[in-house]
Amino acid sequence: MSILETETQTRNGTPPTGPAYGTRTATHPLRSELRRGFAPWAGLAVAATLAITMAGKAPQWQGSWGDTQGMLHVTSSLLGGPLAAAAGCWHGGRERRRRTDELRATAARGPLAQFLTASLPVAAWIAAAYAVVAVGASAATWAYASASRPLLSPALADAAFLVAMTLLGHVVGRLVAWRPAAPTLAVGGYLALGVPTYATGGLSHLSPASAPTMGDVVPVWWQPLAESVWVGGLAAAAVLAYAASRKYTALVPLTAAAVAAVLITQTGDRMWRDHPLAQQQVCDTSVRPQICVNALYPAMLPEVKTALSGLTDRLEGVENLPVRFEDRAGEPKQDEAQLPMLTPMGQSMVRGGLTDPEQFASEAADSLAGKDPCDARVEDERASRVDSTVTEWLSPSRARAEIERHNLRSAQGNGDDKMQAGIRADQAARARLAAMDTDERRAWLSRYFATADSCDPKQVPAL
Repeated sequence: MSILETETQTRNGTPPTGPAYGTRTATHPLRSELRRGFAPWAGLAVAATLAITMAGKAPQWQGSWGDTQGMLHVTSSLLGGPLAAAAGCWHGGRERRRRTDELRATAARGPLAQFLTASLPVAAWIAAAYAVVAVGASAATWAYASASRPLLSPALADAAFLVAMTLLGHVVGRLVAWRPAAPTLAVGGYLALGVPTYATGGLSHLSPASAPTMGDVVPVWWQPLAESVWVGGLAAAAVLAYAASRKYTALVPLTAAAVAAVLITQTGDRMWRDHPLAQQQVCDTSVRPQICVNALYPAMLPEVKTALSGLTDRLEGVENLPVRFEDRAGEPKQDEAQLPMLTPMGQSMVRGGLTDPEQFASEAADSLAGKDPCDARVEDERASRVDSTVTEWLSPSRARAEIERHNLRSAQGNGDDKMQAGIRADQAARARLAAMDTDERRAWLSRYFATADSCDPKQVPAL
């Protein structure tokens, strides 16, 4: 039995009947809407959209609570929000399409109660769909995330946003008698949410999709609340202005939304702060240089140490080395070298493992050899050759070797004698370093690393 039939029978004093049970107590319309009809399908569509998108980008978030919640937030904002608005819009025009809007107007319940009875089941199913995807994403991250924890408040704000977009869409569906209104609203909502992400300034933060990824930052305690009040206030004002008997009550949520909007635009990027672990490190002091990884990813330390084991073995006994490889924001200190970037996820690091340990070790060797190069050192052929020789000896790279072979074949084919001579000189320099006995090489490398920060190419020891 439809809502309108139930409402009409109740108003006429006739108890609702069912074919299986005869006369029985009327089922509340809200329960009927929740159990069948459009609402479950809307929830399924949102769940499928979010789940497929999250699964397709799993390498970029699986392994970090912050990145997981950040990706879920952006996905639910940019895709879930427009889809929820479209679902609400389509459902809002149901009576018009069925030509029962005049019958609805004669029902016993007031306009606001009728509106909420029709719209809240769709919003509830969409919020439940988000919750299912959020739980699934958290379960997928659990096995790989080694630090921090998921935050509840951003997830609640995302769910509130989807509910608000559903209600706004329902109002549009009631007001706009146009069948393409739902897809048009979805496209318009996507643009309205997505375009501000490319802007700068406080106004850009009014779009929930403009929030930064939460890998190394977390929102201040009131940020999710302000976001919910901003979007939820607009939705509540639209609902009350459309369906409430006292239209002026819409001013209350509208005022709250305006206050939240001012707070968001005035605060801007200060709504997020550095993660407490982002400036901390976990170190292995058994090797030299010591190896440190960011405290957000402590489980990566054994993986990184294994990748750099060949490099640290070759540096055993060498003096004038940096104290450690460091892994935190900002430039390394004078006695430190920069560990190759582990983030953003999906590049060097995927699901708690290095994607290319050889390339990672090669980049680490680069950060040691001539670790603060300047133009004079880079432009000096001899000093530059020494730097590249040390890098290649510390961490031989198949990719660099293949590039060198390709360049040599190309130079031979083109008759480029200068390039051939340069490549032969590079090979000879590597051969001389490899031919040294252990003590001689340690002494030479100690002299070399004493000049690693120097911009004077004349100080670089000859090879």
